[in-house]
Amino acid sequence: MDPPVRVSEDGVIAVIKTVFDPEIPVDIYELGLIYAVEIGDDGKVKVEMTLTTPSCPSAQELPAQVEEAVRAVPGVTDVLVEVVWDPPWDQSRMSEDARLALNMY
Repeated sequence: MDPPVRVSEDGVIAVIKTVFDPEIPVDIYELGLIYAVEIGDDGKVKVEMTLTTPSCPSAQELPAQVEEAVRAVPGVTDVLVEVVWDPPWDQSRMSEDARLALNMY
C-alpha cells in the first residue's frame, strides 16, 4: 500500500490563487484575503479567510469556491474554510502584484 500523499502548502496556495473576487480582477490570495492555511498530517486543511467588507456580495460564494478548489488537491481529506473578521481587511494586505494590477500604488 502506498503511503498517503502529503499535502503541500504550495499546492493549496496554488489552487486558492485560482479563485477570484468577481468584482476585482485579482485572485483572493494576492488580495490578502487568506489569513492562514493549516494542514494536518491526516490531510485535513483549514483555511482562515476574510472578505473585503462584511457586506461583500460574494460572501457566500467565495468561501465555497475556496473549499471546492482545496478539496481538489491530492491528499486532502477534508476542508474547513472559516471566514474571520479580525483583523479587518485593508489594502495594506494586498501583494505588490495586486496593487500594480489595480493601479493602487
